[in-house]
Amino acid sequence: MNILIVDDDSLVALSLKTILEATSDIKILAIGKNGEEAISLYDEYMPDLLLMDIRMEGMTGLDAGKLIMEKHPDARILLLTTFSDDEYIVKAISIGAKGYILKQDFESIAPAINAVLNGQTVFGGKIMDKIPALMQKGSSEARSFLDFGLSEKEFKIIKLVADGLNNKEIAAKEFLSEGTVRNYVSTILEKLELRDRTQLACFYYKELA
Repeated sequence: MNILIVDDDSLVALSLKTILEATSDIKILAIGKNGEEAISLYDEYMPDLLLMDIRMEGMTGLDAGKLIMEKHPDARILLLTTFSDDEYIVKAISIGAKGYILKQDFESIAPAINAVLNGQTVFGGKIMDKIPALMQKGSSEARSFLDFGLSEKEFKIIKLVADGLNNKEIAAKEFLSEGTVRNYVSTILEKLELRDRTQLACFYYKELA
């Protein structure tokens, strides 16, 4: 697994490199120290994953991540920060980051990387607990699913996704096959122009709950 690390604290970056390379089959391709370097290094190395700090001198990790995602929609970016800031969480989700974890949860970084590389979206437990409330902020009135061109069945599936159910559980609850649920989810994501189930859950809490 080839990874880039971008953090303006060189001690943190080197510590991460040492720990990650010692505890797994991860190879650190390069280390950057700001958002501008993150973009250029990503273009140069095309890593499997970019592990990046948020608060850095110059361009932030969020701004760099947004530009990288626009150019490379399949990029996997795991944001690492010491700040559980509400605005950061919302923006991380909106740009399509695959995870947002706190540096304080140091032991969870390697497992989070493996989870992202296996197709999952990872947010620390404390952050996940905050997401429903954050997504409802600024939404003074819930809108109807019809406003978004969704069917009643699609709305039900979105709600179940937001409740944390996986495809197998949704299939059992709605008396559908897993393949049908998978197709529904893919269609919904395409219709709403969302990247993954986490963004879909956040969309539900922000727009439909």
